[in-house]
Amino acid sequence: MIISGTENIDDQDNPLHALSEFYRAFNSADLQLMEHNWSSSPQASMANPLGDIKFGWPRIRSIYKRLFEGPFQVYVEYYDYQIQRSHELFLAVGRERGYRRQGGKELKLAIRTTRVFRREANRWRQLHHHGSMDDPELLARYQGHIS
Repeated sequence: MIISGTENIDDQDNPLHALSEFYRAFNSADLQLMEHNWSSSPQASMANPLGDIKFGWPRIRSIYKRLFEGPFQVYVEYYDYQIQRSHELFLAVGRERGYRRQGGKELKLAIRTTRVFRREANRWRQLHHHGSMDDPELLARYQGHIS
């Protein structure tokens, strides 16, 4: 199953619900929904292709805000993934594919992605994200066009 944010997964106990919510927030540039998806814990962390490691929702939020308010349209979907789950955590390891567009130019994206969610207040909240690109040329182009 490909996760793009358009899935109808009503069962909030299902990890796919939390993943779909994240991709819905990302692909629609919905910062409020993104905040709802992420843990507000200072332990929340993100290391993604835009560089650096951010800890805590306020710093993570700044990355999404810059991306969402930027001049590019970005779309990604999650595929080729595996979920490992315990009562309090689930880990999703897989790949993202998509694009970054502006003014008729498109950059195809290929990202290895890990997401960790923790049960908080009876729902899954994202605690960690790590994304990396195998292709150094693609990474340089992506970082150069986002900043």
